[in-house]
Amino acid sequence: MSARIDPRWPPALTILVATFLLQVLPGRLRVFPVWVPYLTAIAILAPMASVALAPGNARWLRIERTITFLFFVFVGATTIVGLSRLVRMMVRHPADIGGMALLSSSIAIWVTNVLIFSLLYWQIDRGGPDARANNVRVKPDWLVPHAGAPEAVAPGWRPSFVDYLFLGYSTATAFSPTDALPLTSRAKMLMMIESTISLVTILMVAARVINILR
Repeated sequence: MSARIDPRWPPALTILVATFLLQVLPGRLRVFPVWVPYLTAIAILAPMASVALAPGNARWLRIERTITFLFFVFVGATTIVGLSRLVRMMVRHPADIGGMALLSSSIAIWVTNVLIFSLLYWQIDRGGPDARANNVRVKPDWLVPHAGAPEAVAPGWRPSFVDYLFLGYSTATAFSPTDALPLTSRAKMLMMIESTISLVTILMVAARVINILR
């Protein structure tokens, strides 16, 4: 029986959107030249395409997993540095950043935060997307809905990328677990980091709005 493969187009689209959002940031908030994110996106999309064309190839799966982690670290670090620079500008030089620039930059940082954590959750939970697709027994990081439901209720159900995107979105908006409960220490730590980035971003925009309305 051939190995099942989890669809790669949702995470690939996520990578492209995250790469585009990095270009929305003003030049003074960018960490790397404009061509670096595009090069990074190509580096991760190539293994994903190879996995899609050669399902079950262990070598490409390892490469994809490794580069996904590196992409998360790269974009995550870029997002945090951009956010810290934005906060510093608001505190020290508030006149240098207009309302629209702050709003667009904050939205870009917030959405990028959701996307990259969703991508990471999708890659690590239950051993990764293909381990889940082939029902490999790996300790889950999150207790997701329907995971323990009887076959008559949810036949053949397994988490897809959309479930992890919802997890990332919920963590960034509710600042707490919603439908999926973290089971491992790393899952809890990752959700704490994502919530903190989201909270700082939202508070920064709220503070600016209050200052404008005063």
